[in-house]
Amino acid sequence: MNAPSLSLRPAPTTSRRAVFAALGIDAVLVLVFVLIGRATHDNPLLGALVTLWPFLAGLAIGWAVCRGWRAPFRVVTTGVPVWMSTVLFGMLLRAASGQGVQPSFVIVTTLVLAVFLLGWRAIAGIVRRPRSAK
Repeated sequence: MNAPSLSLRPAPTTSRRAVFAALGIDAVLVLVFVLIGRATHDNPLLGALVTLWPFLAGLAIGWAVCRGWRAPFRVVTTGVPVWMSTVLFGMLLRAASGQGVQPSFVIVTTLVLAVFLLGWRAIAGIVRRPRSAK
């Protein structure tokens, strides 16, 4: 049983609406991650913006590098590079801007963003999978 979201084959043409929906889902999930993390800190709104921008930049880099618009729902060809880029560039930009990159934060970020950015694509692949005729 081969899930379409895990396939390495080129995706059929994806509508602009689907691409923007996928990008929007990614951005909202990164925001949710930041808001959950900032909920217990002082000045959660301003702090959330300071925490958010490096990860949104990493997300954008990931989408550009893997050309996520070509197969936005694919776990392997889009989700993994977007996830890795979000974490890697997010942490590099945090460090460059004087924000913390403690090992525990890097681990939690890596795991939570994997669940968020890969998980929704895996679910979408299951939901969107054509039912085989019996």
